[in-house]
Amino acid sequence: MAYINENYLKLPGSYLFAEIAHRVSAYKKENPSADIIRLGIGDVTLPLPQVSIAAMQKAVEEMAHKETFRGYGPEQGYPFLIEAIRKHNYTDRGINIADDEIFISDGSKSDCGNIQEIFSDNNTVAITDPVYPVYLDTNVMAGRTGSLMEDGHFEGVVYLASNAENNFSPALPAKHVDMIYLCCPNNPTGTTLSKAELKKWVDYARENDSIILFDAAYAAYISEPDVPRSIYEIEGALDVAVEFRSFSKTAGFTGTRCGYTVIPKSVTAKAKDGSRHPLNALWNRRHCTKFNGTAYIIQRGAAAIYTDEGQAQIKENISYYMENARIIREGLKAAGLTAFGGINAPYIWLKTPNGLKSWDFFDKLLYRGNIVGTPGVGFGPCGEGYFRLTAFGDRESTERAVERITKLTF
Repeated sequence: MAYINENYLKLPGSYLFAEIAHRVSAYKKENPSADIIRLGIGDVTLPLPQVSIAAMQKAVEEMAHKETFRGYGPEQGYPFLIEAIRKHNYTDRGINIADDEIFISDGSKSDCGNIQEIFSDNNTVAITDPVYPVYLDTNVMAGRTGSLMEDGHFEGVVYLASNAENNFSPALPAKHVDMIYLCCPNNPTGTTLSKAELKKWVDYARENDSIILFDAAYAAYISEPDVPRSIYEIEGALDVAVEFRSFSKTAGFTGTRCGYTVIPKSVTAKAKDGSRHPLNALWNRRHCTKFNGTAYIIQRGAAAIYTDEGQAQIKENISYYMENARIIREGLKAAGLTAFGGINAPYIWLKTPNGLKSWDFFDKLLYRGNIVGTPGVGFGPCGEGYFRLTAFGDRESTERAVERITKLTF
């Protein structure tokens, strides 16, 4: 008899974005001529940078000849990409990261979900609420939580409320936690933590022997000087933090898949006997066992963005999306809606009007405006009464969506 992992049964019946797709599909079936504008799932719409296309085309040609063909590559990533990452994102910024502390992967979502495997099931997890679902769901799957309660929270998880009342900067946990998930710039709220705020978390982790799991997938969108591009800009973070980065939104690799995780060898955790072990070695073991490496062709495309030409091209694309964010944010405010984010991140987090529930607002936007967004409650109970829009659409669709919203009454 084969038994299932019953932790999966604790999860809600459907993944957030699957439910959105289901509702949109049902509406489209009833209204086949509807002109639906999608500002929901955070997928990019601009093509890959030309430097990446050229680099990948060259790499494909290499694969066509015996002399330059590549088979299995190093699981941790090719040195040409690791060194480019290390120099551009760390050493040039005064952060001392070694080559063997960077692990190339197929995306930060995978790494954010898989990192929990190297931690004990007995660890207490803290997450912000609202939260990117992967952080929570993978810990539920692993059995690190209790059951889902009526209020939408899971037993055994420490939730850190993040809302307008605390300026989306959650308070430190009132009790000890072992693993802390932070995302900055934040998905879904589009807000950020200042260096001073992030220093509080690093200090907490050092004092409580905790580990910060820091998702910096949107670091390239930061424009304000007081927002750290890396947690390692904060004194002491090299001893307590793991950082996740992605090429998905930075360079349009959502369909190409490439990201990386940084684990300094100075970050350690305890075994039951009290001995300390570097997380770097544990992740390396897990990585080599379960992953055969990101494709050579993809890594060549990723490395190309670190050239001067590549940097100019990705900055142009990011500026395009952030102009969309400005249009959405200012349009919402002109319509009398309260909006947050959209300055250092491509997400706008709006307060639903007149006390509307998140899913009710979703239905009104879909049925009356033919616009698709993401209900805030899908990211956690504290997301109720909020709604996420993304800036990844094309300019014309973004402008039309804002115009439609300004004409709606709630």
